Amino acid sequence: MSDLPAALPPAVRALAEADFSAIGPRFTAAGFTVAEPADGIITIRAPAAGDDERPAVLVSVGVHGDETGPIEVVAYLLDALSHQASALAVDLMLCVGNIGAIRAGKRFIDADLNRMFREQRGTLEGTAEAARADVMIAATSAFFANAGPRRWHLDLHTAIRPSVYPTFAIVPELIPDEPRGMLIDWLGLAGIGAIIMNPASVGTYSYYSAEHHAAAGTTIELGRIGTLGQNDLAQFKDASQALDDLLRGAPQREGTQRPHIFNTARQIIKLSDQFQMAFGKETHNFTAMKQGEEIARDGDTVYTVQYPEELVVFPNPDVRVGLRAGLMVVRVG
Repeated sequence: MSDLPAALPPAVRALAEADFSAIGPRFTAAGFTVAEPADGIITIRAPAAGDDERPAVLVSVGVHGDETGPIEVVAYLLDALSHQASALAVDLMLCVGNIGAIRAGKRFIDADLNRMFREQRGTLEGTAEAARADVMIAATSAFFANAGPRRWHLDLHTAIRPSVYPTFAIVPELIPDEPRGMLIDWLGLAGIGAIIMNPASVGTYSYYSAEHHAAAGTTIELGRIGTLGQNDLAQFKDASQALDDLLRGAPQREGTQRPHIFNTARQIIKLSDQFQMAFGKETHNFTAMKQGEEIARDGDTVYTVQYPEELVVFPNPDVRVGLRAGLMVVRVG
């Protein structure tokens, strides 16, 4: 049973329901090898296996079931591309993440799927999202197994709260300089205003791909969260164009602005149920704080601002114990 809105364009409904029956045959007819290794996952490969020159691109949407804007963007883009299937210039894997949550119109069923891509899950191991993550991990490993060196993973999200930078991305520090530079250039083309360099995993899908499969992986916040079928697609125009260009192998456009770069100062981890933030979870992303100000306290542990200025991102005191309740960043570029 699905709680999806009744009046949805066919392409959007199909992707939200993880139904590839319309687009798959179009790519097959164009000579691609098309497979669905699991529910909500499709791979489209050129017939020449092991082509090191052909990029391997993983695009994921709906890792959080209530972040529907990227589903609409990718649905329209992929539908249009399937009608010109021979234009696809990459090996593509499309993953619709938390299918159950999308169908229910919820963020997740049991727990945050984007914290499950880690070896130790503790009390989260028996959740629906842990099982889904295992399926996604297996499909991702198979997709990248015989790929060449040019590997991408674009995990597309939208933010719950307002932000000083309406669009921003999280990029793992472990990505080598050359692919990281190419990724940052692409993020500029996609209209991304800020990039946070992340030194350590908190169990996200894109960090997993970067760490285990040498992909230029990134979690991208494309704008504000909205209702499926009612998103303001104008806010995603640059990202949609950049993604379409990437999939078609189009020449890079000129004149884009480079995103501001931030380093991670610290992860604010919720250690116990005593955890309290000095501000509400409605606080805007990239809100500035001055040296010495209190960020949060958790029993005897007090988090304070260490640098002259730090900015808070993803403040959420309601996460489970052991998970990240906020991220403090400093601007470096």
